[in-house]
Amino acid sequence: MLVKLDDNYFTKFRDLIYDASGMTFTEINRPILDSRISDLLRQHGNITVGEYFEKVRKDSSELNQLLDSVTTNLTSFFRNLTQLNSFKNEVLDDIIKTRPSKRLKIWSAGCSTGEEPYTLAMIMSEKLGPAWNIEIVASDISFTVLMKASEGFYPANRITGIPDDLLRKYFIKSGDGYQVCDKLKKMIRFDYHNLKNDSGMRNFDIVFCRNVIIYFDQVAQQNVIRNIYNSMNDHSYLFLGHSESLLGMKTPFEFVKFGSSCLYMKKV
Repeated sequence: MLVKLDDNYFTKFRDLIYDASGMTFTEINRPILDSRISDLLRQHGNITVGEYFEKVRKDSSELNQLLDSVTTNLTSFFRNLTQLNSFKNEVLDDIIKTRPSKRLKIWSAGCSTGEEPYTLAMIMSEKLGPAWNIEIVASDISFTVLMKASEGFYPANRITGIPDDLLRKYFIKSGDGYQVCDKLKKMIRFDYHNLKNDSGMRNFDIVFCRNVIIYFDQVAQQNVIRNIYNSMNDHSYLFLGHSESLLGMKTPFEFVKFGSSCLYMKKV
């Protein structure tokens, strides 16, 4: 049974989620919150909304479970080929000219179930070969999706978009799905991170934070972008989702365009 939060509890949960993560719920996506909380109430033995709110308010593990539940985790391999082609053919070509150490550090922020970081690992393995030391940090606010990502197993219907030659080279057929090979898995470190907070990580050459800041209001967006900027090297690049923009935001990032791909550069 779907529980529809009254205005009082919608406001309470909305504010709690915002304070904890920066994610914003409005009237437009209110039904998502109703649905997720209904599921959680059933898992807790059909306790009342008020009882559940008190649990979440007092228990950080309950709060993390709520944040995990309300996070949207839509992703796929080789998503947005236009951006990925710019990453491969323009951005990497530019970056490697300024990295004589042959070390690259990439952040996949909001990595969900891992399709993005594994895609980036395949592209860079093909482009750069074994001579480069490549480190990919993949983070998310959901422990559940991070566990799935670190396992690296995908049902057959989830590998759509991977070119056949790369599927044969980097995946092993296993049962009704495919297992990522160890070579790719060793390139990636999966880690929990709430983008509201400074990760403390530094020296990233390229950051992918696609289709994430759309869930934040303007104040939270500004904070997220500032934290990302501080995590990056000089002469580095930021990829946002195709529907996301820093337009109107006070930020030191410089807008750049490669073909039809729009992205941002830290030039300092």
